[in-house]
Amino acid sequence: MVKRLIPFLFLLITAAVPAQKKSTLELKLEQQAKALEPQVIEWRRKFHQNPELSNRENNTGAFVAQYLKSLGLEVQYPVARTGVVGLLKTGKPGPVVALRADMDALPITERNGLPFAAMVKTNFGGQETGVMHACGHDAHMAMLMAVAKILSEDKSELKGAVKFLFQPAEEGVGPAESPAGAELMVKEGVLENPKVDAVFGLHIQSLLPSGTLNYRSGALMAAVDGFDLKVKGKGAHGATPWEGIDPVVVGCQIVDGLQTIVSRQTALTEAAAVITVGTFHAGIRRNIIPEEAILQGTIRTFGPEMQKKVHEKIKLTAAKIAEASGATADVDIQVMYPATINDAKLTAMMVPSLAKAAGKENVNVIPAVTMAEDFSFYQQKVPGFFFFLGAYPADMKLEKKPTHHTADFMIDENSFSVGVKALLNVTVDYLTYSK
Repeated sequence: MVKRLIPFLFLLITAAVPAQKKSTLELKLEQQAKALEPQVIEWRRKFHQNPELSNRENNTGAFVAQYLKSLGLEVQYPVARTGVVGLLKTGKPGPVVALRADMDALPITERNGLPFAAMVKTNFGGQETGVMHACGHDAHMAMLMAVAKILSEDKSELKGAVKFLFQPAEEGVGPAESPAGAELMVKEGVLENPKVDAVFGLHIQSLLPSGTLNYRSGALMAAVDGFDLKVKGKGAHGATPWEGIDPVVVGCQIVDGLQTIVSRQTALTEAAAVITVGTFHAGIRRNIIPEEAILQGTIRTFGPEMQKKVHEKIKLTAAKIAEASGATADVDIQVMYPATINDAKLTAMMVPSLAKAAGKENVNVIPAVTMAEDFSFYQQKVPGFFFFLGAYPADMKLEKKPTHHTADFMIDENSFSVGVKALLNVTVDYLTYSK
């Protein structure tokens, strides 16, 4: 059904960006993107070999800031702890576009065998670990640097202004450093002075075909929240459990009960929902029933109404299951990132721009995904369009899929030129055709 809808969708939306032969500027942009492809790969590998965790992107931020200054951009650094904002003014009145790339890496030890694999080690959460760009943020930065270079060279042919947002801490931070990433960037005014009219971003996707551009109007990615759940029981000897109240058993019942919120209490035909318990800690010895158990998990929802209902159901379910056994359950829910929702009008306007970058046959409408993105904080303030760049080639023979956030993650560098062209096209077309 989705494939049958795509041609009809293009007929509806191509009026937003006039269909015509490629202009001299469009041909120039393609040539510039192609010429910069080796440099983009070089930048990406530099970032990949020197990854830095959230809010520790000191060397990364300094490198980006210096590069943007060399292009003649107005640069703010640091912003939101380690972030960078570059402003390109064309000198002519017009809209203001913001383009975003995230900078942080993850606490993962790389094992994919790449010749430029990261060898960085660090301490994270009290554990020794490697650091790895296991989500493609290295590629995002490299592509946006290329876009900044090309647009700065062509600014005489543009109107308005472009802001380049190099953002730290997309992967999140602990409570002591909250807020993180995009939320803090917004609070520090990156969408103001000059006021941004539209914000664009892409995310590389290692499991979608290389060189494809993938999007959807409305909710693209889920809201993400976390929860800490403490079950308080009564300690006892492991040989006489009837003398205590076992928080381990109660905790297991709660884990099962939480799943019925999704399967029996949520309208899944409207949108997906996920409740996952990721950690369960209790006890210190096999023959001792502990006094408490600690569970931690993640929640994924689409839209504020579903989010509110799921939060209420989690608290109610945990409390009543615990009460049935004489225990108590305290639930603390941390609201993290809202859903990533693409503005319908902006999406319709920009899809032809994606087609110019990759070809109509390589632009796809996709289902919503339950991963989350803090790009949503920008979209809460101004219309935004976020899309995926496929980077998994059909001939890549791997024993394990290069899944994001894993030690085996890898991407096809041949996809980068499509990403650069896509960002160029949405920017130039918006500056040219928006009213």
